[in-house]
Amino acid sequence: MRLHPWPYPTWIAHRGAGKLAPENTLAAFRRGAAHGFRAFECDVKLSADGVPFLLHDATLDRTTDASGPAGQQPWSALAQCDAGSWHSQSHAGEPLPTLRGISRWVQANGCQLNIEIKPTPGLEQATGEAVARACRELWAAGALPPLLSSFSPDALASAQAVAPELPRALLLDTLPAGWLALAGQLDCVALVTAHRLMDAPLMSTLRAQGLCGLVYTVNDAAQAQRLLAMGVHGIITDAVDRLGPGA
Repeated sequence: MRLHPWPYPTWIAHRGAGKLAPENTLAAFRRGAAHGFRAFECDVKLSADGVPFLLHDATLDRTTDASGPAGQQPWSALAQCDAGSWHSQSHAGEPLPTLRGISRWVQANGCQLNIEIKPTPGLEQATGEAVARACRELWAAGALPPLLSSFSPDALASAQAVAPELPRALLLDTLPAGWLALAGQLDCVALVTAHRLMDAPLMSTLRAQGLCGLVYTVNDAAQAQRLLAMGVHGIITDAVDRLGPGA
């Protein structure tokens, strides 16, 4: 699978709006959009009863008023969580969003999505399959589908098996031996690396293989300019008020 030209915006708001709003919530997406962003990165995992929803951590402790492994809770319990008070009182009561709910907002506002498949440990296959099925259904009307990325090759392989037409990207924080072959096996359209890994030789390798290059999490203007000059296709940033389309 190849995507040329790259159809997604260059600037991608990390978890909706970086640290300006509670991460992975609709409030964060709205804040990022207010700063001019039209592409968003978010993390998706499964509830105990198979509902894809947005959350980064394996547990609820850091970003909600609940505790324990998120994947062990049914959606009926997760829907009652306060996912905003940890950030600020002005966001008290902000709920955890479902992938379905976020998809409605994204498509209604003409925005694009990079979904990081973030499985609860041990649920890599089930999460990859469920997210891919949901995306196939939710974007069936013909809008540009989300880019599915993951650090988990098993999750990406499961998404590939269920919905091979959806674009995929391998997430890496190191460059292990065999990474290029793995990206090929997963029929990825892009590699998403920690920004410190991206350099001109790596971008050259990606271009030669027909792959696009994205980087995370870039919050420094000089670093962003270096990467843009190198020709990266996407920059994921927390600094939505300082970098990006509205800066």
